Amino acid sequence: MKKSHYDVAIIGAGMSGLAAGIRLAHFGQKVCIFERHNTPGGLNSFYSIAGRKFDVGLHAITNYVPPGVKATPLGKLLRQLRIDRDELALCPQKQSRIAFGPRGEITLRFTNNFTVLDAEVAAKFPHQADGWRALVQLIRAYNDVSLAAKPISAREIIARYLTDPLLTNMIFCPVMYYGSAQERDMEFRQFVTMFKAIFLEGFARPLEGVRVIIRVLLERFRQTGGERWMKCGVARIEEEKGKVAALELDNGDAITVGHVISSIGFPETLLLCDAAHKEEAAANTSALSFAETIAVYREPPANWGWGDDTIVFFNDSERFSYEHTRKPVDTRSGVICFPNNFDYAEDKLGEGLMRVTSLASYNAWANQPNDRYQEAKRLWFERMQQSARRFLQPVANEILPANQVTTDMFTPRTIKKFTGHLNGAIYGAPRKVRDGRTHLKNLYICGTDQGLFGIIGAMFSGISIANLHVLQAEKARRT
Repeated sequence: MKKSHYDVAIIGAGMSGLAAGIRLAHFGQKVCIFERHNTPGGLNSFYSIAGRKFDVGLHAITNYVPPGVKATPLGKLLRQLRIDRDELALCPQKQSRIAFGPRGEITLRFTNNFTVLDAEVAAKFPHQADGWRALVQLIRAYNDVSLAAKPISAREIIARYLTDPLLTNMIFCPVMYYGSAQERDMEFRQFVTMFKAIFLEGFARPLEGVRVIIRVLLERFRQTGGERWMKCGVARIEEEKGKVAALELDNGDAITVGHVISSIGFPETLLLCDAAHKEEAAANTSALSFAETIAVYREPPANWGWGDDTIVFFNDSERFSYEHTRKPVDTRSGVICFPNNFDYAEDKLGEGLMRVTSLASYNAWANQPNDRYQEAKRLWFERMQQSARRFLQPVANEILPANQVTTDMFTPRTIKKFTGHLNGAIYGAPRKVRDGRTHLKNLYICGTDQGLFGIIGAMFSGISIANLHVLQAEKARRT
């Protein structure tokens, strides 16, 4: 059995793992990232079918701010990773909206300029205006990166400011769809993080999608001297005297390490450790997963009146049910994304794209034989498309099929296969490990289960865990 030693081993080549690797390598750490699949990116990767490249998790990058805006997550991570923001080629959204009711009769528009949403709330919920302003003031001042804050119910806090359940649900819909592993409620700190990321900052996207971000991170990691083993994950974490003693790899090799940072999820990491931790892993596993359809058209969606909205968060009643479903897909609510509708400077996407995401059940998809699985995908693709079209300008039934070039769909089963997340849990464990610590002194969690979401949040998580645990430990050792 071949043996090597690294100062830091990182499990998973997702956004947080890559960012952690870059940060550590900048400071002379011997770092290696171990990834079970052949494509980096984790939950925010891409794949190819018939020459077309599709983003997996990316609707938009949150936390966008224009150049020159300081003291924001985007600016901080760019400095710490030594990346020029022009390398990311971010193009802001046009506008997005939250649409509630059988056909989206009640809407709130928002852009990357918060005054738009502020004015929408004041105009459509005038009786809530004072409470809304007070809530926004609280959110702006709240320290959501503090590790000392105790968990508090977001719904409990917001009920002190907003008394209209419709407005409350409309605000929760985007925040939960883009970053809640809890059903029906979320931790207030997490709510604040996502509110700032979506509403106070905003959405953007590179023209070429998530592979631009991955390409930049991979190149920076290579330049700093980091190593990366693809198609070789970690099979087992060997424990000794309260620390990681060694990692056994999928190929049978073993490595010794000073520190281990895992980006694959808290319960998934525990399952690599001694069997005694299996119950703890099972107790902190979410059942919330998604299905997503992708439709490719010959023409951009603007040609049939769908050119203004970048993202639409929809729900077909006043009550918003963000919870585990027993159906294969819960089509009552979801997210529609038009990648064409970002403010690209010159180049445009050659074809039209429409993506629809809804809550889905892992158990309903997990064990179907392949023929039934493919048939179920065809059935639910149509149902998800029909559900989403209720919230868009009507288009004659014959237009879309005539323009459709190809389609694809991924399910909770796909998520489980390519991320390893138990139950296909899109946002990981319901109880987050904010400080990244585990039962082993030199094993830490970063990424989704550290409590930061989206591409910017994930990268920031990797940086923060690298700084907090590895670099501080090295500094203390030397002084």
